[in-house]
Amino acid sequence: MTTQKKKNKKQQNDDLGRSHHHNNTSHREAPRLEIEIVTLSRQGGRTYNEDVHGHWHDERYVACLVADGAGGHGGGDVAAATARSSVLGGFSAAPGLDEITLRTLVEQANRDVVARQAEGGKLAGMRSTVVFAAIDLENQALAWVHSGDSRAYLFRGGAIVARTTDHSLVQQMVAGGMLDEEGARLHPQRNMLLSALGSIEEAPDIAVSDRMRLMPGDVLLLCSDGVWEPLGDECLVDTLHASRTPSQWTEQLDTQIKARAKPGHDNYTALTLWVIPEEEDDATRLLPVEELAQPGSAGAGRQDES
Repeated sequence: MTTQKKKNKKQQNDDLGRSHHHNNTSHREAPRLEIEIVTLSRQGGRTYNEDVHGHWHDERYVACLVADGAGGHGGGDVAAATARSSVLGGFSAAPGLDEITLRTLVEQANRDVVARQAEGGKLAGMRSTVVFAAIDLENQALAWVHSGDSRAYLFRGGAIVARTTDHSLVQQMVAGGMLDEEGARLHPQRNMLLSALGSIEEAPDIAVSDRMRLMPGDVLLLCSDGVWEPLGDECLVDTLHASRTPSQWTEQLDTQIKARAKPGHDNYTALTLWVIPEEEDDATRLLPVEELAQPGSAGAGRQDES
């Protein structure tokens, strides 16, 4: 489990070499958004892990991703890693939260996976889901994009206020009134996807969210189906309520998955991002952006991958 912290404060723009406008009228400083990211990835009951996660940031934007590969060792893990490098690399070069930017990132990732398939062997049939969330710290905004059944959740006040909709057969059955969410989670065909990266003949389905407000106290979760499938949304909420920190929540998710999942269960990966309320600032002091930056990172920010 790894932890990454970042803070944005509008009044730091001068120190970071970015322009800052002063006017002659008094004004209150905009509230700070301080975030903490904790990640977890396990192979579960499998002999290898085809899930990946990654995140990147500069002084204004934060980008987070989870991808779940399919195609076996030397295939699915390559597809997921290809999607990660494509999306994070593309975003770091031209960050933005608009629909065209986010959709184009996933379209390019699909082309990059397809290009690797042409190498043949285990790569020929590889696929990957992807879920990607982008945050604009200055404007306190969030948007996400996904293809497949890796999910993004936004929690506010301990409740789920937004969630992606899976591109899967059972989700289609839910939409048609044939199953409820709990029935879909336990259905024998729950792993049958209708869309994933690595499609040549038919372009994958790509869903882009509306731009959402991000507030202190909010929690973002990106995860593969190895997390939400054994737990269900109710358990996600219950474990969140029982946790005071992102590390505690991630540990609870890990414990619950191990307790509930069946033998031979899937890889599972979770990336949790907490927006720390300002009154907790003294308890979790963050490194300045300059100290977080590392040579060779994507763009002008920092990229972390596993």
